[in-house]
Amino acid sequence: MAKGFRQAFRAAGILCSRPVIIAVVLTLMVVVMWGQSMLGRWPTALLMVILGATAGIMLSRKRQVSHHQHTQEAVMQTSMVGLSTSKGLPVSDQRFRELLESLPRVAVQGYDSQRRVIYWNEASERLYGYSEQEARGRYLETLVIPETMADVVVDAHHAWVSQGIEIPSSELELKHKSGAPVPVFSHHVMLGERTDNPLMFCIDIDLAGERKVQRDLDYMTRFDPLTELPNRQTFESELGEALSECQRHDDTLMVLFLDIDHFTEINDTLGYEMGDRVIRSVAKRLQGFQRNQDLLSRFGGDEFVLAMPRLDYESDALSVVERIRQDFQRPFEIEGRQLLLRLSIGISLYPENGSEAAELVRNADVAKHRAKLAGRDGYQFFNQEVRNEMLHQHHLAGRLQALLNQDGGGELSLHYQPQVAARSERIESFEALLRWHSPEGYIPPSDFVKVAERTNLIERLGDWVIRQACRQQAEWRAMGLKGYRIDINISGRQAISSDVFTRLEAYVEEYGLTPRDIGIELTENVLIDADIKVRDSLRALYDRGYKIAIDDFGTGYSSMSYLKLLPVTALKIDRSFVIECAQEPKDRAIMEATVFLGHRLGLEVVAEGVENEQQLELLREMRCDLIQGYYFYKPMAATDIQRLLLGGNNPPNRASGALASDKGAAAPGCH
Repeated sequence: MAKGFRQAFRAAGILCSRPVIIAVVLTLMVVVMWGQSMLGRWPTALLMVILGATAGIMLSRKRQVSHHQHTQEAVMQTSMVGLSTSKGLPVSDQRFRELLESLPRVAVQGYDSQRRVIYWNEASERLYGYSEQEARGRYLETLVIPETMADVVVDAHHAWVSQGIEIPSSELELKHKSGAPVPVFSHHVMLGERTDNPLMFCIDIDLAGERKVQRDLDYMTRFDPLTELPNRQTFESELGEALSECQRHDDTLMVLFLDIDHFTEINDTLGYEMGDRVIRSVAKRLQGFQRNQDLLSRFGGDEFVLAMPRLDYESDALSVVERIRQDFQRPFEIEGRQLLLRLSIGISLYPENGSEAAELVRNADVAKHRAKLAGRDGYQFFNQEVRNEMLHQHHLAGRLQALLNQDGGGELSLHYQPQVAARSERIESFEALLRWHSPEGYIPPSDFVKVAERTNLIERLGDWVIRQACRQQAEWRAMGLKGYRIDINISGRQAISSDVFTRLEAYVEEYGLTPRDIGIELTENVLIDADIKVRDSLRALYDRGYKIAIDDFGTGYSSMSYLKLLPVTALKIDRSFVIECAQEPKDRAIMEATVFLGHRLGLEVVAEGVENEQQLELLREMRCDLIQGYYFYKPMAATDIQRLLLGGNNPPNRASGALASDKGAAAPGCH
């Protein structure tokens, strides 16, 4: 029978759980059978009443019934099957009781005309906490009805008995023996309503489980499950209310956007479970700065937002920020580990930086990004200049992505700066440098490389540079210009992905090149921070004959002794030491030590940023191997390099002044 009901419900487009369907069907059978035994004149009427209860339960789930006539017929047919199968059963009060007690999820109570309990099944005991002995003979309104509803229930029962006005089925909140609320769907059946002894039966379906599910769903939509802080949607709604209060009382408000620096490294090295513990620990520590009127939210990932009313002056904001930053100087104790965490913080103020919740949060986020670009572990107030810069960077990112989809789009290109032997001044190799010439003008790498790193375009950009350099080398070799290596810069973000070196070798093979044709440059900090997989990949390249140089040597914080462990072939002295070497003894001493150390380790030494003869002579005295800088050659387009090499690779004629107009600050590379 339950199956038949389920099919009928499906035909109506109504989804009910199996226990509810079974409960309804069994209740229908029981009441109809008992109605036949006690009130045989009304079995059809009872059937229609119970069908009404069934419809009420279905409507309480707020389902729309389509094809109503068809559904009614299906339910009637299924119910009549139940009647026909029950006719052979003996009818007695004992069987009635047994069947009612077998309904674990349907609480049934019977009341006489004075609303005194005459029947109380086990499900009612579990639902309301009263045993049958405790309940029998007590009045309905003093048993499970809350005091605020008592008079209404008494009047409704009287109206049904005296006037025939039925009590509608509905969701109610009744009362447990302990006083706790009991949510139910309640349907009422009156038997013998026009007799001297009418009986009312209440059929109650426990809704506590559904209410709990609803509460859980509501919680999940409003709060972050990891930290139990309000989520973004809830926060912005509450912030909107707080801003309304600020507007009414002419108060001010501060929004802090906080981001954990280098959080991805925690997930990558310690695992996501540790990352989750870190997020919970940070949330707990930030709650220590939260006043009763403040709002704190986890926006997602490693981002938090704190809104603090009645904090407007920059001095007040700075005081809060500095206290937070000072507190984060204390290490976090997590799973026996001590972790030092740092924050980048963006600050926006109401009403100076916006009047709407979303606007203030967005502006604080913009300021936070600016703080990260400035070097992390810092803070930044929002202002229009910062916003304009972020919009510009957003534009650059979008444009750069489009150009990469178009193989450079005619705007991206590689220039090549020769590296010459210190003594002979002949070209030995080249450094490939990325250039972007847009219709609006030249965009320096210092602008767009940071954007590429922040927007995860750096890998695509790096791959494009590698492919272009390999392609150009293949063209030169086809022209007979052989023996000149092209060195490519590999950024820290690229190196994190160890497969960049696999792709490098794939491009070298694709264009028919050898390891002698392509070299790579990495900063010392990248090499020091590299994990074992990256170092193994570099070691494999080294063993296969690739040249690997440490770029900007001397600007990092590595130990000199660490050089013996790194698979490198060359050191490049940073131009910051070269510029002042003639006037600054300390710079000269560092350069001398670098050249000496490099040669003792069997490494080639290259000096960058050489711009005058005095610098060149000092480097020659130090026995530096290669010179790179505007004194010899500026970065040039591939066609200019071709003409230079086809002309015989002779030392440049500096007396002609051909390069004089290009002298100045050295062009930045793309790292």
